[in-house]
Amino acid sequence: MFDNLTNKLNLVFKKLKGHGKLSEENIQEGLKEVKMALLEADVHYTVVKNFINSVKDRAIGREVLASLTPGQQVIKIVNEELTRVMGETFTGLRFPGDKSAVIMLVGLQGSGKTTTAGKLAKLLSKDGRKPYLVPVDIYRPAAIEQLQTLGAQLGVGVFASTPAMDPVEICRNGVAEAVRNGCNTVILDTAGRLHIDQTLMEELIRIRGAVKPAEVLLVADAMTGQDAITVAKSFNEAINIDGLILTKMDGDARGGAAISMRTITGKPIKFIGVGEQLDALEVFHPDRMASRILGMGDVLTFIEKAQSSIDEKQARRLEKKLRKNQFTLEDFRDQMVQIRKMGSLEQILGMIPGMGKMKQLKGLKVDDRELVRTEAIINSMTPKERQYYTIINGSRRKRIARGSGTSVQNVNRLLKNYTQALKMIKKLNKGGLPKMAKGMLPF
Repeated sequence: MFDNLTNKLNLVFKKLKGHGKLSEENIQEGLKEVKMALLEADVHYTVVKNFINSVKDRAIGREVLASLTPGQQVIKIVNEELTRVMGETFTGLRFPGDKSAVIMLVGLQGSGKTTTAGKLAKLLSKDGRKPYLVPVDIYRPAAIEQLQTLGAQLGVGVFASTPAMDPVEICRNGVAEAVRNGCNTVILDTAGRLHIDQTLMEELIRIRGAVKPAEVLLVADAMTGQDAITVAKSFNEAINIDGLILTKMDGDARGGAAISMRTITGKPIKFIGVGEQLDALEVFHPDRMASRILGMGDVLTFIEKAQSSIDEKQARRLEKKLRKNQFTLEDFRDQMVQIRKMGSLEQILGMIPGMGKMKQLKGLKVDDRELVRTEAIINSMTPKERQYYTIINGSRRKRIARGSGTSVQNVNRLLKNYTQALKMIKKLNKGGLPKMAKGMLPF
């Protein structure tokens, strides 16, 4: 989402680092370009103005001008100020210790509220909570059915509400049912509208008064830019929200909403949706997001994703096989599966420091379907072919291509990538430091 902003900021910083010593004039010039980049990224004008003033006050002082590496110091200041604007530190959910916590999700139709309820249930389940889903949107029957389907996929209880029931009674009865079932977290998927109206707000106020939620979270679509900020401000003024969840952060919008929300509403962003899968909900860390925006990567999130996705025993087995140069096509496939669990390849690459600045990756469009094709091709091979790839001749390649619904060219490319990976593994085992072979990765 932040690609354009990241690229423009990196150009500005490159110019600043080109100066042996920074003057007030070239700092002013650089900040003018930063300002334009932020405005083009749909960051709210008031937020941009205050941000630039804060950076300027720090940058045109001794802190920078007396520094041995002034260009780097400016980047450090921008990073710190960007983090401050987005909230400085992670703000978690509040859970009362003596009773079930009620989390009330609010928002307009189309913001991804129902899907987010399922994602949040899955995330909380991983943290040891026992969630219970309550469909409150009686005006859109499909929303009730959707949440029931999500609950079944997750193995999470769902209250049996119907369109004939009153929303407030649904919430009261849903919370009571959750307590009876031993659930300690109730997620209310409230109704939305195509636009903000008084009827919607009055209903939400009545629900809030009836069940007294620990958290009222606004689910907002990051793709709508300035409109998302307006919606957040209106909901906050009407029902006093406790935080935000920004959805569709993996999209191609300009991303300004994420930077502006905290300042405009005074409320923290708590989670971001980064994909359609049920595990594509991330805790929002302002410092990590600032690093991503500035093209510095996000190593901590990368490590967390790896730890939650990669099987430790399988990793140890693989390490032994790698040391013995016994890396088969089956192992190759298993690694593709592990990578897919971590999220899209574009997100993963964006978390690795410096990857966005590599010339070879400029403009690269990562096709996650290539991983699916890789898996399909290897699954179409016989166990012997996966073990001994050298036996895969022309006729076998045709059979594998037909079985996987791909082409012989796809099979050839996979085998080439695999053999290049084998060569690199052998060099590493000999203690060498080979250059990364072009095309080694399966995309």
